[in-house]
Amino acid sequence: MKLLESGRLEAMSSMVSALEVGDWRIVGRIESYSCKVAGGEQKSLYKKMAREGGASEIVALSPPSANYNYLSKSTDSEGEYLTPENLEMFVISRKTLFNLITTLNLSFYPDYDFSDAKSHEFSRAPSLSHVWAEIDSRLGLAPMYNKGLRARLWEEIDREIGGLRNAEIYTYKSDLTSDPFSEGGCGWYFNFFFYNVKLKRIVFFTCRAISPNSSNSEDSEFAMDEED
Repeated sequence: MKLLESGRLEAMSSMVSALEVGDWRIVGRIESYSCKVAGGEQKSLYKKMAREGGASEIVALSPPSANYNYLSKSTDSEGEYLTPENLEMFVISRKTLFNLITTLNLSFYPDYDFSDAKSHEFSRAPSLSHVWAEIDSRLGLAPMYNKGLRARLWEEIDREIGGLRNAEIYTYKSDLTSDPFSEGGCGWYFNFFFYNVKLKRIVFFTCRAISPNSSNSEDSEFAMDEED
């Protein structure tokens, strides 16, 4: 995989990071990645995951967040939630998991390594509207987000991914021990992967709120090495 340079997404990232949400400092980034395996480290990770099972093998995801209210409250048996119709909400192929993990590795290189991340640290969003609602609940507290930025932001993501309606959407849940979201002063965060399988492309939208009193507040910009 490799980063696809995009001046439009870089501009959107800068605008998101300039938002004011109370006293919180917002650090956000929107990036586009090609899903073609490239580089020795990526190939090593791919081979490692291949030894654990075939690329098409299905592994379990974490259920959608309780915030989505996706699972029926009237169902008592957890086993009844899993049906042929909603199976895709609970599982992922090893190949797709590899793409998500590699996206994290590239985005946060060299400060963090997600190679040991497990499938249960990821989940699939029930729908695009749920994703919009979650992001709006965070960034919508900033006046400038609602004054034109929101529309421009989603227009650019839609263009880059070849149509949001064509994308599978996944999220990463921090293990709170070994990633940037576990650092002191992080009030909230979100990570969304918009994956167009046919286009073989992922748009990654990551954002976190940093307390102004945090020791990391001055140097909390996500690090990124742009060398392939």
